[in-house]
Amino acid sequence: MNSDIARRYKIYARHALGVAALILYSHSCNAAVTKLSVVALFKDKAMVVLDGKQTLLRKGKRSRQGVMLVSADAKGAVLEIDGITKNYPLGRQISTQFKAADTSAPIRIWPSGAGMYAVGGTINGFPVSFLVDTGATLIAMNRNEARRLGINFRIDGQKSSAQTASGVVTAYNVVLNKVKVRSIELTKVAASVVDGDFPTQILLGNSFLNRVDMNRKGRAMELRKRNY
Repeated sequence: MNSDIARRYKIYARHALGVAALILYSHSCNAAVTKLSVVALFKDKAMVVLDGKQTLLRKGKRSRQGVMLVSADAKGAVLEIDGITKNYPLGRQISTQFKAADTSAPIRIWPSGAGMYAVGGTINGFPVSFLVDTGATLIAMNRNEARRLGINFRIDGQKSSAQTASGVVTAYNVVLNKVKVRSIELTKVAASVVDGDFPTQILLGNSFLNRVDMNRKGRAMELRKRNY
């Protein structure tokens, strides 16, 4: 009788440990996210930054932090967190921290003789020259520019493809820590590195432009940092 009780106790103890481990695992996988921003959108995928960590979400699959991508379009992603489904706009950081309003004057960019809008700035602190391109989904650069800027795209990036004038080429999706255009500085900006020599100038695409207010004043283009 005593041996039977001991055997049952061991089975119960193993079961209890298994339940405890499952509860601990479930808790760790659904830890509360305090800061979230959507930095890039793709077909059935979304690149997000969760508490400072870049994560690629796939439709219908839950991340280690407990965030699931329900759907995505050009403006934002529908995410399910802790049983609550909400739309999160592209580029807007959701945070409990208060951000002071930005009252700086807008940046005014004038076109060149060829009608192109070029502006100086920095990427991760390195000076660059941008060509404003509202038709580009992401900031785009060639591999030589990426190497100059210290971007290890083959290791840190997500391999993809890009359409160029010469056909489809290999590209890598990365997230830039800081992008600055004159007085406007944004963090965690999605970009694409084309594994080739084009584009010859870094394109300032919609992963940056969609996070600022853009207007036309005659021939000039105005950019203003948004106040959240």
